[in-house]
Amino acid sequence: MKTYFKAALVGSIVLPLIAAASSHREAPAIGGTPRVDGTDFYMFRSYEPGRSGFVTFLANYIPFQDPEGGPNFYPLDQHAIYKINIDNTGSGRPSMVFSFQFKNTYKDLAVNAGGKMVPVPVINIGPVDTTGTNLNQIQSYKVSLETMDEKGTSQGAEWLTDSASHSNVFYKPVDNIGNKSIPDYAAYAQNYMYTVKIPGCSAWTGRVFVGQRKESFFIGVGEIFDLLNLNPLGPRDGSDNDLTRKNITTIALEVPIACLTNAKTHDPVIGAYTTADLKEDEQTGATANPYKQVSRLGMPLVNEVVIGLPDKDKFNRSRPAGDAQFLTYVTNPSFPVIANALFGTAAQVPGMPRLDLVAAYLTGVPKLNQPMHVTPSEMLRLNTAIAPTVPAKQNDLGVLGSDLAGFPNGRRPYDDVVDITLRVAEGALCGAIGNCGTMTADPNHGAAYTDGVRAAGPDLADSHVTGLTNPADTYLSVFPYLNTPIPGAPDTAQPTQK
Repeated sequence: MKTYFKAALVGSIVLPLIAAASSHREAPAIGGTPRVDGTDFYMFRSYEPGRSGFVTFLANYIPFQDPEGGPNFYPLDQHAIYKINIDNTGSGRPSMVFSFQFKNTYKDLAVNAGGKMVPVPVINIGPVDTTGTNLNQIQSYKVSLETMDEKGTSQGAEWLTDSASHSNVFYKPVDNIGNKSIPDYAAYAQNYMYTVKIPGCSAWTGRVFVGQRKESFFIGVGEIFDLLNLNPLGPRDGSDNDLTRKNITTIALEVPIACLTNAKTHDPVIGAYTTADLKEDEQTGATANPYKQVSRLGMPLVNEVVIGLPDKDKFNRSRPAGDAQFLTYVTNPSFPVIANALFGTAAQVPGMPRLDLVAAYLTGVPKLNQPMHVTPSEMLRLNTAIAPTVPAKQNDLGVLGSDLAGFPNGRRPYDDVVDITLRVAEGALCGAIGNCGTMTADPNHGAAYTDGVRAAGPDLADSHVTGLTNPADTYLSVFPYLNTPIPGAPDTAQPTQK
């Protein structure tokens, strides 16, 4: 298996990305509602010592957070429902849905100003601790698990509960205001990582955390929008990471594998994606279900690199089971054509239709993470039977780098999904997991693809950014895996990550 994917890597072409980030502000409508903008979704077997029997899901929301963004900072939307949807049948429909709903409690803290009690304009009036005494706003949340039968009919929902207090109410730590307000943010946030009882999973407990983290994605954003103002022949770490001074808000959930996989078929493959539903304005006439899905994210970069501009909002509102409507974007992708126009012979266009991309995006890769029975549908898929790789041995090219525990078999924070996705888009797996059509020899470009198998060609390097040289540089090796967020103050200049 490893040799199989190494061969695909050797013949790969790597080019810069036409995107802001994994899924940051990726569609016209979602750009105006950042609190429900899902930016990155991760799913992997936990590699924290002693936790390999679990799967960790990380759903990031609210892009481009400046650490000093007060006075309100970045609470999640209490009028939204954030979901982690899991499919363990291959049907394209969720079998399990973990829903997170938030509530803001305002304390209206006031000070005596000349004999009058006047409400303050800031989020805290003193040092912050777990009592919340000096906090002007506290955000709590509940998590429910809804299960569905094979036809997609709901079998009801139950609350997750804290295994210690038995409460179904959890709390989000306030964002990292600054070192004067919260001197040791890592220790403070640790108090909000809960061990939970999961309905229908009585033999095991899971873990939940919601809070601000350091931005986990890495890319040179500015150069991307300036007509790919990069050197495609340069090193993989040739561009600055424009997100290195940003934070993100993470919904983290860890669930035992035994509670996720299909007990009837014993298929170890699960699929998952995150969505956000926003409550419609009552003035528009709320229906029996007043919530409307506005964000969707499974595989990274799909709504940036694959879906055309007219359908970006439609994709965010859609469900995986209906993805046949977007099939042309996968079988006849526009990105390789654009890359060819910008870089000529360095970016030859694979033949179409791209059945290799159907496997990569819609069905899972055969013998890696394709379910036993699958309806083509876009989501992140994970073979839970493949053991996790310890951080020191993780390869940031994932499966293309012979690390089968990495992307596209799930996704870990360390996986360089930009390089991986672009190599696949440019034909790295042509003939390996699906045909790329037949491309006739071109006198200017040469015969790059014949009968669906990629021939030898220029081995280019994407110069957007790799972000780090080993996972410990930017990520934690324990739950919730994403690092402590950057404080709002002091404004200490950090070295630019390469």
